[in-house]
Amino acid sequence: MKHTTPISLAIAGVLLAINSFAQAPSKTTSKTTTKPTSGTTAKVSAPVKVTSVEGITEYALSNGMKVLLFPDQSKQTITVNITYLVGSRNENYGETGMAHLLEHLVFKGSTKHPNVAQELTAHGCNPNGTTWLDRTNYFEVFQATDENLNWALDMESDRMVNSFIAKKDLESEMTVVRNEFEMGENYPSNILMQRTVSSAYLWHNYGNSTIGARADIEKVPIDRLKAFYRNYYQPDNAILLVAGKFDEAKTLKLVNEKFGVIPKPTRKLQTTYTDEPTQDGERLVSLQRTGDVQALCAVYHIPAGAHADFPACEVMTELLTDEPSGKLYKSLVETKKASYVYGYNFALREPGVAVYNAGIRLESSLDSAKNIFVKTLNDFAKYTPSQEEVDRIKNKMSKNAELTLNSPEDFGINLSEYIAQGDWRLFFYTRDQIQKVTPEDVHRVAQNYLKPSNRTLGEFIPTKNPDRAEIPVAPDIASLLKDYKGGEAIAQGEVFDPSPSNIESRTKRETVGGVKMALLSKKTRGNSVNAQLVLKFGDINSLQNKGIVGSQVVSMLMRGTEKHTRQQIQDELDKLKARVYVYGGADKCVVNIETLRENLPAVLKLVSEFIQTPNFPVEEWEKLKQEKLAQIEEQKSDPQSIAYTELNRYINPFPKSDPRYNFTFDEQIAELNALTIDQIKQFHKDFYGASNANLAISGDFDEKEIKDLVTQSLANWKSPKPYSRLTRTYQDIAAINKSFETPDKANAMFFAQVKLPINDNDPDYPALLLGNEILGGGFLNSRLATRIRQKDGISYGVGSYAFADQSEDKIGGWGAYAIYAPENAGKLEVAFQEEIKKVLTEGFTKQEIEEAKKGWLQNNQVSRAQDGYIAGKLEDNLTYNRTFKWDEEFENKVKALTPEQINAIMKKYIDPSKISIVKAGDFEKAKKKMGMPQEEKPAQAAGNKKP
Repeated sequence: MKHTTPISLAIAGVLLAINSFAQAPSKTTSKTTTKPTSGTTAKVSAPVKVTSVEGITEYALSNGMKVLLFPDQSKQTITVNITYLVGSRNENYGETGMAHLLEHLVFKGSTKHPNVAQELTAHGCNPNGTTWLDRTNYFEVFQATDENLNWALDMESDRMVNSFIAKKDLESEMTVVRNEFEMGENYPSNILMQRTVSSAYLWHNYGNSTIGARADIEKVPIDRLKAFYRNYYQPDNAILLVAGKFDEAKTLKLVNEKFGVIPKPTRKLQTTYTDEPTQDGERLVSLQRTGDVQALCAVYHIPAGAHADFPACEVMTELLTDEPSGKLYKSLVETKKASYVYGYNFALREPGVAVYNAGIRLESSLDSAKNIFVKTLNDFAKYTPSQEEVDRIKNKMSKNAELTLNSPEDFGINLSEYIAQGDWRLFFYTRDQIQKVTPEDVHRVAQNYLKPSNRTLGEFIPTKNPDRAEIPVAPDIASLLKDYKGGEAIAQGEVFDPSPSNIESRTKRETVGGVKMALLSKKTRGNSVNAQLVLKFGDINSLQNKGIVGSQVVSMLMRGTEKHTRQQIQDELDKLKARVYVYGGADKCVVNIETLRENLPAVLKLVSEFIQTPNFPVEEWEKLKQEKLAQIEEQKSDPQSIAYTELNRYINPFPKSDPRYNFTFDEQIAELNALTIDQIKQFHKDFYGASNANLAISGDFDEKEIKDLVTQSLANWKSPKPYSRLTRTYQDIAAINKSFETPDKANAMFFAQVKLPINDNDPDYPALLLGNEILGGGFLNSRLATRIRQKDGISYGVGSYAFADQSEDKIGGWGAYAIYAPENAGKLEVAFQEEIKKVLTEGFTKQEIEEAKKGWLQNNQVSRAQDGYIAGKLEDNLTYNRTFKWDEEFENKVKALTPEQINAIMKKYIDPSKISIVKAGDFEKAKKKMGMPQEEKPAQAAGNKKP
């Protein structure tokens, strides 16, 4: 589950994002309820329509609950998102982190739904719960069926008032939340931000991190948690949103049947009344911890999200931090004083803060960077930006708002933030107000709020004549939005069946020059379209010793061409309302595109330009190199990065000359420092071309227009060198079990993996894939999650994954991962091995297998409802000469699996004696803390010096 600003834990190859987990429920039911169970036959009044803006309609139930319906027939998915107006702002003394802890416990089950996690998996959902300063929300994205919608509404209505919130669940879940707390403690830059924000607030709860104080997490009494739940989890404090493909009238009736029967509580919620006093001088914060990158953070008080000044504050922050045009970016990153800068505003119900951050490499001067950092912020308060600068930011923000609206799933979940500020319509109102911001508005808010006396930084500066910022109170939102109508509702898409057979029947394939194309044209919400272009080049001989340079060429493509600078490319993409991401390595370049029908040709022309004619500016290479070096240096002390890198180096032992070789951190640094811009240019000249290219498009577009464009821009762009896929051969790797020391890190990381001689055409693979789904792939009701997280409370994030090559190469594998406190290393391995042994000796039950099949199949339907996924899948099929018929046949193989087949395959491939395990954490400190004798020293991470 998420709490505050999410901590980035992205490591390539980990198939499940650890931060996306919500808490698994208890299997123990209780007959005692504190409120009437939803779904009774009591008569209730019909919902009353309140207002409607751009396709979203608000209704009020008789018990005070608000309901938002956002129908969209173009996708076969439904999003149910319920927002409770309670966050860390509402916590009392000794209760910090209670809103977040309660979020975990609500996943433990309720009277009618005792095993929430199992049900979420069985219905193929993409679910989560998140907590922030003003709100808590829970959401599920699932295949659009009447049965799924009925189940989701029934579950949410039941756990609103009938969740167990049991002492036994708190005892195990407390350690899971504490593990999440410790995970955040691994990142000094995040802790610096927390400390700086908390120092900016003397009295208001906005100064408390949503994760809470460790002591409160550990000691909170169950009675206080229950009272908190009964007080805030009530219909008059909740806003339900249903978005996607559904019948509005039937759904409104169903919502009323599920939620309308819950009585309106007699208690009256207490409003928060603490006002943060005007800050009367700059405040200083110093944080001293182990780390590899220095950091700066500046925090300023600003108005509430609904205040008239807030849109200008949003533009102000973008003008300061946008890459590459932002003032902080230019003064710090371009001058090599810092490796990165970023910033954001807390858009809250009550006055919030603007936060600006910078990262500085150890070899650079922190004092020099700090002086420039402060001077840039001070100077901006005296600066009036040009109309061109303001328009650039407004275009970017307008693009993001429009693209968000095109996805009911993302928009429905994102709406919780505006609900928390006071009214969901603030999304549209703020969007409109941002477009009215002038350079003079930006100058005014910068003068008002970017004052030294209103700043919290790394040192104290006394002043004789305080120049203080008076923060206005939050406005009356009802009056603010009384006559607000919004713009026209966005264009609707067609009803589209995301089954493999229908996708295949709608897909057209052809080849133009060296470009293979797969085109799926359909009407979409907002005329949106997704595309993926892949260039493949080189072979095992020509790519020798080209691993690092190839990856850096990809990163440089959007940083300038013969016609456009990096800034001009970004500005053009913003005007075209396009999101374009480029990634790849030594043997391929991948370009992902998301835009609108009318803009796709222009976007493809721009993409064609920067992949064919980049000019590789040397100043951009120097900036990129500094960014990459900072990232690598930060990974050198990160347990997750170390464990993953060391396991990958062992499991995949390519020679150093091979383009797939896994470099140590120190080797990466040395290679980057030695790499020149001339080598980058030469690689592009030697390898880039479209002789072996794939283009897949899904969404709203003109097929003929795209074919003509490809013919003109890519068909005759020949690759200088021949292409041959990099093949792999299975090697039997002896198992290892190694630990790597990461001093002063509160969290540890566990990875386990075994290589297998299997590909996805192997008749054994369907059984291995579904077996893994039950063992560790499902949504927290998997065997590993139930034991290690739910029962033992050892890990916040634990799971497993199975993978297999799509080519004829027999290369695959199975692996697992967990985050945990270093002192629990022994308990974790025992639990892991016991669960593996249980699977191999007892196998899976028929019920487990049938539920796993149902959830897996429905989750596939949810994935195929996304155009981005379809585009990627179409491109994969071009690469491996497949159609969606293959997917249909694979799903049929999964449906036909028997318990005997699955249990036999798990025994065949999951051999505990062949599983390699790598761990990283501060194990020596943990042993001292627990009074254990010191054993042999953990291994030293490759390329790292011993502490």
